[in-house]
Amino acid sequence: MPNERLRAAMVEHGLTHHALADELGVNVKSVERWVAGDIVPFPRNRHRLATRLARDESYLWPDALTRDRAAALAESELVRVYPHRADVPADEWRQLFESGDAEIGILVYAGLFLAEDSGLQRILRKKAKSGARVRILLGDPDDANVAERGEEEGIGDALAAKIRNVQVLYRGLVAAPGIEFRLHRTVLYNSIYRADDRLFVNTHIYGLPAAQAPLWHLRKIPGGELAGHYLESFERVWDNSTPMTES
Repeated sequence: MPNERLRAAMVEHGLTHHALADELGVNVKSVERWVAGDIVPFPRNRHRLATRLARDESYLWPDALTRDRAAALAESELVRVYPHRADVPADEWRQLFESGDAEIGILVYAGLFLAEDSGLQRILRKKAKSGARVRILLGDPDDANVAERGEEEGIGDALAAKIRNVQVLYRGLVAAPGIEFRLHRTVLYNSIYRADDRLFVNTHIYGLPAAQAPLWHLRKIPGGELAGHYLESFERVWDNSTPMTES
């Protein structure tokens, strides 16, 4: 829709598209698209234009400021980026789960590196004993999505074998009070590790093992949406998964 507020302010100040483009040092086509409502000026041009027209940015582009605030909040939620999951020190993983007092969640296909860490298992048991809800989601080793992911990583049936190995390694936690295990049949675009409002999100890349893919350390803040997307994704997978029984 045309930006009638911008058009009216330009008319009030006797500014044509060409005149405004000359003043701001931009292409006249850009000004035409601003007025037509096709695009929103970059923040620097929005500020200069609002000053020239004696209008508030929030009056001329109310939606843009909302988007800018959302983007700023998302940046504030990003604590750190690791180029590879394998770059995250073992202490960082333990500190993550040690920080969870109410909710601890793990959503993976296998997550063998965690299951092999006896110190981490002690942390999970301790947290559950102190009242935290601990939920662990593993891929169903018989699911076609697991087989496909194994092929993508170039390890074939080894991924399903890893999951079965993890089930054995976690055997001591399956019956522990406060710790819940489920199997999922979901295509995972990310592995998610959650401790209250902190998350590690390990992206999945076609043809690349998860350990070699990037990991984002996020912290949910009031008004932010980025971390919330992953927390909601975890809950959707959980709701569509099935309890894992002792083998």
